[in-house]
Amino acid sequence: MKNKGLIVGSAIGGVLIIGIILLVMWGISVYNNLVASEQNVLKQWSQVENQYQRRADLIPNLVNTVKGYANFEKEVLTQVTEARARVGQFNVTPEVLNDPQAFEKFQSVQGELSSALSRLLAVVENYPELKANENFLQLQAQLEGTENRISVERKRFNEAVQEYNTMIKRFPASMLAGMFGFREKQYFKAVQGAEVPPKVEF
Repeated sequence: MKNKGLIVGSAIGGVLIIGIILLVMWGISVYNNLVASEQNVLKQWSQVENQYQRRADLIPNLVNTVKGYANFEKEVLTQVTEARARVGQFNVTPEVLNDPQAFEKFQSVQGELSSALSRLLAVVENYPELKANENFLQLQAQLEGTENRISVERKRFNEAVQEYNTMIKRFPASMLAGMFGFREKQYFKAVQGAEVPPKVEF
């Protein structure tokens, strides 16, 4: 009887050990999937930032080209320059993705720059010589391409965020997500007129 009790005890102990090992392996697998998904969000975020930076880098050349036309509306140029400066002053870190207010601020300053560029390009309609300027045409084409890439990268970013946010909310992975500090990321949300890139074709 004593031997039978030892066998049963050993069997229960073995089952418990196997259960613990399986639970640990499951936890490691879920944790690694959460890390991979979060890293994908950060990768997509860097692509969005790259395209916004490319746009910001184009603006000084665009402004300088337009400045050459003496009668061009100075107020419009000032708005573009000031909007670009506000974008440059906004310190973007990965933590912005976890903070709804900071993310909204980031989106707001980028939106202001988009609006200022739209006004600039609309005013160009009144300057046939500027519209025919080769340097301006090249900058216009680059800006159009950048705006399209921004739209594409924002869409990819939102898809990565959706996958990640879904993962951290699903049970039982949500328990590990909470324990290890995986927080919900912010989406790009459409602001009024944001679904239409600034018009750069005339």
